Amino acid sequence: MTASPRQPDGRKTIVLVADDYALAPGVDDAIRTLIAAGKLSGTGCMTLFPEWPEAAERLKAMAESQEVAIGLHLTLTDFPPLSGAGPFGAGRMPALSRLIRASYTDGIDVPSLEGELDAQLQAFVSAMGRMPDYIDGHQHVHFLPQVRHWLSTRRAHLVSSGTPWLRGAPSTALAEGWAVKVKVAIVGLLARGFEAEMTAAGFAVKGPLAGFYDWNAPRTFAMAMAALSAKAPEGALVMCHPGMPDDLLKFRDRLVAARAVEFEALKHFDGWRIARADRGKGALA
Repeated sequence: MTASPRQPDGRKTIVLVADDYALAPGVDDAIRTLIAAGKLSGTGCMTLFPEWPEAAERLKAMAESQEVAIGLHLTLTDFPPLSGAGPFGAGRMPALSRLIRASYTDGIDVPSLEGELDAQLQAFVSAMGRMPDYIDGHQHVHFLPQVRHWLSTRRAHLVSSGTPWLRGAPSTALAEGWAVKVKVAIVGLLARGFEAEMTAAGFAVKGPLAGFYDWNAPRTFAMAMAALSAKAPEGALVMCHPGMPDDLLKFRDRLVAARAVEFEALKHFDGWRIARADRGKGALA
């Protein structure tokens, strides 16, 4: 990512990516609306759901015309695995807490985990016709040691159409409130050593990651954005989770009300400049 000069009005350039594309139609519609309005730098796609090919088709042309990065949002928790087997073999994938414990106690079925990640990557390529511009993880699972190993061993395959960049560690300095800072610190522990390890493997790692706030108090989102626009460094990477509630979203995820608040706020927020994708190079400028 090439940092752009700060604008004459004092705005910084922020890389703003929306997570969870293809989770549900209401999420997809909200993300595409924000892309069309020039409010996002990119979106990370969940490719393990049956609706993914159709959702990808609606996103594909927009990715080129709107200069946005399209990423792969690796998913290893809570849902049925695309390949039929996930971190613990067959069956629904585990809750995040169980996955983390198993990752550090040799409780992971590594061949099954890698097979699931391969399947999610192949589903992306099959639908989009190319490799992702970036890779991150739902609930930050890309920081786990087994996923780091998968990334390192798959790099030669991933570079076939430009090396994807990876989402890096968060910074507690960019979080507001002690409870949010504690959450960010925990994610930071998971990410310890990630940048050095992945850089050594040949990836670019972008960060610091921001965008954490109290999702149980969604009305704080606008204040969190305003605080970020004031103190985030030039080129900071900010995640968001916009969406519109629908029955499928309510069935699949607990984060519902906050998505609608984020969507409405992002449509009107203009406190930063949105970095654009340099198509074909996996970069943002």
